[in-house]
Amino acid sequence: MTSIKMMYLPIGVPTFHMPSAQAMFDQSKALLKTMTDNLLAPDEMLLSIPLLESFMKGKDADLVIVQNVTFANSAYMTTILKHTHAPVVHWTLREPVIDGGRLRLNSLTGAFSAGYAYRYMRDDDMFTIIGAPEETRVKDSFQTIIRAILMKMKLRTMNLLVIGHTPEGFGFGRALDLDIAQAFGVNLKTIEAREFMQEALKLSDAAIQKEKELAESKMIGLKEIDSTNQRDFVRLFKVYQDYIDQHQIHAIASRCWPDFFTDYKTPVCGVLGLLNDRKIAAACEADAYGALSMYIGQELSQEPTYLGDPVSINEEENTITFWHCGTAACSLARLDTGAMTGVHPNRKIGPTMEFGLKAHTHATLFRVGRRPDGTFRFFISSAEILDKPQQFLGTSVVVKIEQEVHPLMEELIQDGWEPHFVVIYGDVKKELTILGQLLNIDTYIY
Repeated sequence: MTSIKMMYLPIGVPTFHMPSAQAMFDQSKALLKTMTDNLLAPDEMLLSIPLLESFMKGKDADLVIVQNVTFANSAYMTTILKHTHAPVVHWTLREPVIDGGRLRLNSLTGAFSAGYAYRYMRDDDMFTIIGAPEETRVKDSFQTIIRAILMKMKLRTMNLLVIGHTPEGFGFGRALDLDIAQAFGVNLKTIEAREFMQEALKLSDAAIQKEKELAESKMIGLKEIDSTNQRDFVRLFKVYQDYIDQHQIHAIASRCWPDFFTDYKTPVCGVLGLLNDRKIAAACEADAYGALSMYIGQELSQEPTYLGDPVSINEEENTITFWHCGTAACSLARLDTGAMTGVHPNRKIGPTMEFGLKAHTHATLFRVGRRPDGTFRFFISSAEILDKPQQFLGTSVVVKIEQEVHPLMEELIQDGWEPHFVVIYGDVKKELTILGQLLNIDTYIY
């Protein structure tokens, strides 16, 4: 059940079999009432354009459901589109009886009339569902569309914080506030990394006691890290966490190397891992679109996501290994090791997260990509997360894909996709595809 406002428009004409149409109307309305507590629905079928206009007058909705309870010509959809700019689902009913006798509903022909009008009247895509109210696929399709619409609504109130700048040569993650607001509705906020470093160094041991206890409860081996690095890591975690809470931040893209190694002397990796565990989507290397991708995947799956580089392929297993220095959520660690802690593989200071990620049967690979011309695209692929140990120092995950891995990697490189991808713990491929439609962003399903 959701609070999304839905408008149900059961259209048709009274010259078909009204008992069959009434039964479908009653069942359809009952189904929709189970999906939202904010359903705008008529008391009777809208069997003329005047009735349709009268019902729609002065009403708006987040989602409009147009159902041909019987055949209706394209003038009905034309009228609807004059009164709403909301996303539209067209629900086509199955013919209830095929017995050589009368055509009772003719909903499918009505759907073609509606689709024809929609394509002329609107530039976006109409969503189409075919089936009877009692069919599981009908309910599942509605719920998938609703989840995607809710995701779009969340993006319009989302605050994404970029901390510092992308390193040289990592401009693929750099975002402009107007670009991201126009395409997604996201509010982009920025702050310099040095401000967090300066604030962290001011904190006393007493001020960070709560955060210290939290970190020690989640990060195995943290106490074995250099004591100064332990303290400064917890200080930094508190500063990040307090700022996020005070400014209602939903995702961050943080500068990491070289500044936190050279100036602060302690990496930010562990901080980002703990934030990811809190379901604050946290990307490193100031990758704003990586953070956005993580947030979308997290909200759709209700699980922390993982951002990693594709670093290795195995043609025999048809797998890709994704890796990063050590920012994964503690809850994604393999159960046999837990969220182990260590030092950075290159800089040799910590703490960083050091583990392989746990397995999952149904996963999704995702990336919000930005083309050279400034337009956006979605990379989407189904995957299975295998039960594999840590592959390299840092955090890693091995995913099996459906396509042949070698030609896929060559294609992605040639097509100019960014080197950071998000691994989502859940099958949200359909939701992401619909979200792309809602945002008018091209989706590339591999």
